[in-house]
Amino acid sequence: MTSTESVNSFGARDTLAVGDDEYQIYRLAAVPGTEKLPYSLKVLAENLLRNEDGANITKAHIEAIANWDPSAEPNTEIQYTPARVIMQDFTGVPCIVDLATMREAVAALGGDPDQVNPLAPADLVIDHSVIAEFANTPQAYEANVALEYQRNTERYQFLRWGQGAFSDFKVVPPGTGIVHQVNIEYLAHVVMSRNGLAYPDTCVGTDSHTTMVNGLGVLGWGVGGIEAEAAMLGQPVSMLIPRVVGFKLTGSIRPGVTATDVVLTVTEILRKHGVVGKFVEFYGKGVAEVPLANRATLGNMSPEFGSTAAIFPIDGETINYLRMTGRSEKQLALVEAYAKAQGMWHDVDHEPAFSEYVELDLGDVVPSIAGPKRPQDRIELSDAKNAFRKDIHTYTEDADAPAAGGNVAEAAGAKLDFADDGSIESAARGAEGRPSKPTLVHTDSQDFILDHGAVTIAAVTSCTNTSNPEVMLGAALLAKKAVERGLHAKPWVKTTMAPGSQVVTDYYEKAGLWPYLEKLGFYLVGYGCTTCIGNSGPLSPEISAVINEADLTATAVLSGNRNFEGRINPDVKMNYLASPPLVVAYAIAGTMDFDFEHEALGVDSEGAEVFLADIWPTQQEIADTIGASISQEMFTKSYADVFTGDERWRAIETPAGNVFDWNPESTYVRKPPYFDGMPAEPAPVTDIAGARVLALLGDSVTTDHISPAGAIKTGTPAAQYLDAHGVKVKDYNSFGSRRGNHEVMIRGTFANIRLRNQLLDAIVDGGVSGGYTRDFTQDGGPQAFIYDASENYVKQDIPLVVLGGKEYGSGSSRDWAAKGTALLGVKAVIAESFERIHRSNLIGMGVIPLQFPAGQSAASLKLDGTEVYDLTGITALNDGVTPSTVHVTATKADGSTVEFDAVVRIDTPGEADYYRNGGILQYVLRNMLKAK
Repeated sequence: MTSTESVNSFGARDTLAVGDDEYQIYRLAAVPGTEKLPYSLKVLAENLLRNEDGANITKAHIEAIANWDPSAEPNTEIQYTPARVIMQDFTGVPCIVDLATMREAVAALGGDPDQVNPLAPADLVIDHSVIAEFANTPQAYEANVALEYQRNTERYQFLRWGQGAFSDFKVVPPGTGIVHQVNIEYLAHVVMSRNGLAYPDTCVGTDSHTTMVNGLGVLGWGVGGIEAEAAMLGQPVSMLIPRVVGFKLTGSIRPGVTATDVVLTVTEILRKHGVVGKFVEFYGKGVAEVPLANRATLGNMSPEFGSTAAIFPIDGETINYLRMTGRSEKQLALVEAYAKAQGMWHDVDHEPAFSEYVELDLGDVVPSIAGPKRPQDRIELSDAKNAFRKDIHTYTEDADAPAAGGNVAEAAGAKLDFADDGSIESAARGAEGRPSKPTLVHTDSQDFILDHGAVTIAAVTSCTNTSNPEVMLGAALLAKKAVERGLHAKPWVKTTMAPGSQVVTDYYEKAGLWPYLEKLGFYLVGYGCTTCIGNSGPLSPEISAVINEADLTATAVLSGNRNFEGRINPDVKMNYLASPPLVVAYAIAGTMDFDFEHEALGVDSEGAEVFLADIWPTQQEIADTIGASISQEMFTKSYADVFTGDERWRAIETPAGNVFDWNPESTYVRKPPYFDGMPAEPAPVTDIAGARVLALLGDSVTTDHISPAGAIKTGTPAAQYLDAHGVKVKDYNSFGSRRGNHEVMIRGTFANIRLRNQLLDAIVDGGVSGGYTRDFTQDGGPQAFIYDASENYVKQDIPLVVLGGKEYGSGSSRDWAAKGTALLGVKAVIAESFERIHRSNLIGMGVIPLQFPAGQSAASLKLDGTEVYDLTGITALNDGVTPSTVHVTATKADGSTVEFDAVVRIDTPGEADYYRNGGILQYVLRNMLKAK
């Protein structure tokens, strides 16, 4: 997006000739000092220079970034205007729901509904709705897609309406690919050109892994849906000029090491270094050794580091990738000429000044996995078995018990037919050094034994790796060698393949590798995120029953970026991230209790043992396969009609009109209450008095813990709502698919089965997991669902607070983690520290984020959540002042008090404006009315 009138204080507007074409640009060279900036800050500097208006963006702002002090802490607020917005359907549907609602609100306050329109181009890719219900079968893809349309037709109708009703809003239909892969393969421009003006492609996205596009040199990051909506409506992103961490890459990757191994190593390094709220920028001679797909993998994992962005500069590899993916020669010429003219082309001999420095010799990286519950917990593959045996003791209390083949069968009291692949024997190996509970599973086709550590899900999934031909073809070549040596996946493993785009299918077919993946059970289940976001689908009933009845600790291995507790599947406790080839290998091993270096995966037809090293493809084999099977034509063909969709998409009946006709019976799309009764001018903010604690939480509470996600469990408030509306259990669908219905989502907020609300420890020995709290509107404060307690508090006008620990709100940029919090009646969250996106989203929903004094916590202050809270000093915001602290008084039942000054985490004047207006959307809407 570009400003209509630029003040142009530096006389920077100039002409750039590219072949026979001419473009207007804003030359950075006109601003002294910008030549010294890191690449990422040059992008921000150009953004300010081009959008200078003398009010929101002034000459002083441009000079501040030009004179950036790498060693200083961020203290200068700027207004950054992204060129476009990218969304996926889970987070995008609420955005369009809110825009549709804003049209009605504008009309109600005397404005024109058509004022509400994206001013920045917005693309939405439907990739989060497909669930791997069916797997291990050739019919899996068609069956899953049919279910997807059956369940989501209401949502898809709404999105098709939005594409017609809003200008500059396009929808990529289901079955095309994962949003971030579609972004780098097709949507991203690297350099934009509109109305004769050329400028860097930048974006914000409603998925935290928007940072994948950083690999292309495009500055972009994930924001909450509410912040994305504001960007679509022309509001700049308010931010502080960040610190930039220079990550120097040297050396070359060793044979047998994958991009996944590199990214898990970088994640571990940067988590330890500390990069929350900072930019990470890769530089050095080693950058040239990193293929674009690997750069995208590194950029993708930025949220796992905690950084805002993790970017590579533009160079020849960028141009090669753009050419391979079918961009025009005209666009390639523009990208190269613009980058060189602006000093944005990577110069290996130039080292910019950075705030902090980190270095990695790529030759030091070894094969790795990460788990069992955090992406930064890297484990060297050679130590994976030992690490599993240490970690499993935190998941089970079973005593050690040796187990061996036939003895286990006898102990189980059953006569077993051993499978040809020896599955029973391999499942019941000796269990010395770890808890063991070998348990018989009987199915119609086969009997086998499950034990702790059994790999029940092996999934090639998520944008992190499925965009990378090197690891995807590596997995397929490993499958080929495994099949040729007579190896099989274990029968208890749910194997799924969810490519990031149709191009992957094309090159698998051209390379002749699909049959080998399918022989191991890796059939196509859909083009979407699937397992990585909790859309893994159910395990077989027999396996699920045994896991739950015997309380087995099952595991999942996935080529994803998120493995938080409770995220992947409710039957699986331990989740491990691994490269696609290792996902295939673990499907064959069938257990995490496995040493790939010293234990054989099986025996071949001649009786020889087969080890992982025997079937691991060489780098040359992978390179040769890439060269022979991937072409530019694949990309141009796959994206030729990207917005058209298949017959199913085109056959959906679509409503008309510029204001949406809400269906009062819909359980998917409902008008939210954010603007109900909203006056044209905001009411003064008030202090918070007489508040109760809704939840007392510990460290590392993620947005997955807070936001509704995954399957809807029977008997819960969300299920009760659907029951009351005549929805059958089999049609509950996922929370993500129902994000357009606030009634469902509010009932699932703070309801993750792994959430531990310490407020319950006082009445239940050992605490309770899940969406429960104490309801102090009732005598004695009995246990209740969080939603039910919230309803009672709201009825009595009792405000609520949440107490948290360190890194509160880490993880995905889930807008519903903030929306649900606000709709439950929470007015403040007091935590030891916040992660960036969730803190911002809380303010965007009118919830004030506060931090305990340095070194203090709920525990150190002896707060147990039963107190009544009064927060004073918030009203200073009415005078245009953001207080540094507010005073908190917590009164216990005996009348004693705990008092402290909580740090106000409203970090910028823009955020203060949002809070004063009751939220970012209310702020935008009021400004629209003033501008009419």
